[in-house]
Amino acid sequence: MKLVLKKTASLIITLFIVSLLAFLAFQIIPGDPTTKILGTNASPEKVQALRAQLGLDRPVLLRYWDWLVSFLKGDFGTSYNYLRPVGSLLADKLPVTIALTLLSFVMTVVISIPLGILAGRVRSQAADHAGVVLNQVIMAVPPFFFGILSCYLFGIVLKWFQPGNYISLSDSVAGGISYLLLPALSLALPRIAMTVRMLRGSIREELTHNYVYTAQARGMSPGKILIRHVLKNAMIPVVTFLAVSAAEIMTGTIIIEQVFTIPGIGRLLVSSIGNRDFPVVQAIVVLLAAWIMIVNFIADMLNHWMDPRLAGM
Repeated sequence: MKLVLKKTASLIITLFIVSLLAFLAFQIIPGDPTTKILGTNASPEKVQALRAQLGLDRPVLLRYWDWLVSFLKGDFGTSYNYLRPVGSLLADKLPVTIALTLLSFVMTVVISIPLGILAGRVRSQAADHAGVVLNQVIMAVPPFFFGILSCYLFGIVLKWFQPGNYISLSDSVAGGISYLLLPALSLALPRIAMTVRMLRGSIREELTHNYVYTAQARGMSPGKILIRHVLKNAMIPVVTFLAVSAAEIMTGTIIIEQVFTIPGIGRLLVSSIGNRDFPVVQAIVVLLAAWIMIVNFIADMLNHWMDPRLAGM
């Protein structure tokens, strides 16, 4: 309980600091949203009137406090560009980003766990070296590059899909998911490589412990030893890493959505930065930060639950 309270307090304080920094950062970025809305030829009177309407003529800290109170109530403000509540904009864009994140995470788990177990058990030196080299190459390539290659190879050369022709999940769930497969795989590949490497090393380390030799002496088969004993301990760091990966995949969608022109939160964020639509940007930045910290909090709790010895560290 003490650990949970400590982590929760740290989470709240960090979120407060992030929200404050996010708000202040957009006050010093060059560019005035009123100019973006009215144009460069607007009269000073119109600019001043719009600034007063948007509340931009008030002190920064007072504006931050009002924004924070409204944010905690679920009111994220009104978009300067779309003239709509930010909450409704996020509600429109969030489902596709969540679907992309979940699909990528499922791919990471389903592909990496069997490959990691296989890599941990392989004793062929040639196969082991080849696997390590391939693993390092995949980890070194960023997801957006995999995305660009996928668009070129499967979209332009093989014409399996039309890049940019996204099918909305509301129009067709099957069509929307099929379009998200390549973006999700592009996001998942580096995570798969890292998970395989971690699980491989963890299994091989566990196989050197005395309890494995004791089980072998009792006549237990290698498969039973692996499933009943080795995997239980080897999966502890892997589960934590996979939990953290869920947060990293969500943030990775920002770039992947640009590559595949997916109308999600990431694409909205980038366009809003260009339009100086600060209420939208602030809401997305704070929500992404909250998502990352909450997932890390859950990962810490899982880690301590799976290995209680860490509670005293």
